[in-house]
Amino acid sequence: MNSGPLRIALVDDHAVVRAGYRRLLELEGLQVVLECADADAAYAALTRETPCPPDLLILDLSLPGRSGLDLLRRLHARLPRLRVLVFTMHDGAATVVQCLRAGACGFITKSSEPQVLVDAVHRAWRGEQPLSPDVAAAVRTLTHREPHLALSAREFDVLQALIGGASVDDISRRLQLSPKTVSNYQTLLRQKLGVGNAVELLRYAREHGLTGA
Repeated sequence: MNSGPLRIALVDDHAVVRAGYRRLLELEGLQVVLECADADAAYAALTRETPCPPDLLILDLSLPGRSGLDLLRRLHARLPRLRVLVFTMHDGAATVVQCLRAGACGFITKSSEPQVLVDAVHRAWRGEQPLSPDVAAAVRTLTHREPHLALSAREFDVLQALIGGASVDDISRRLQLSPKTVSNYQTLLRQKLGVGNAVELLRYAREHGLTGA
């Protein structure tokens, strides 16, 4: 883990907005090491070999060309350990869930107070999943009805493999995870989906149309 200041990348198409973020974050002792205005430039910069890559990306969804969500999906596939905090005007619960499923570690709306963003950066780095207050309640309501929507991209990958009949060892090889990690995911999935065993997990998947997803 980085022992110096937390290194931040900013992706937003408005230079004035990025300048405001930079000042806010640097006043909090964080270091902005990369700024980009569009998804293609961001992807190229973030996937380039560098001795001091960013620890966390703050990403807007509304970008020229490729969307922020598309960038999020591409980065999650290429750099799964990069933490990506979505910071956007969009506030629909379905959009939040879609971003979390695509690999975002949190979701903050631009209508939030500045300190909410700063706190979210620190929480995301600690491994938490920060959501701004204006979307948290809506997401809880949606995911209470459809708890699989709250799964991370990796959790959903494991879920799909399990309901497809793959063993822990199969999933371990397929996803390049240790068997212990896969077993932990299996336990966590059952807890999140409210099922007690493999049969109930398969039933849940069938009831929610996941077996052919």
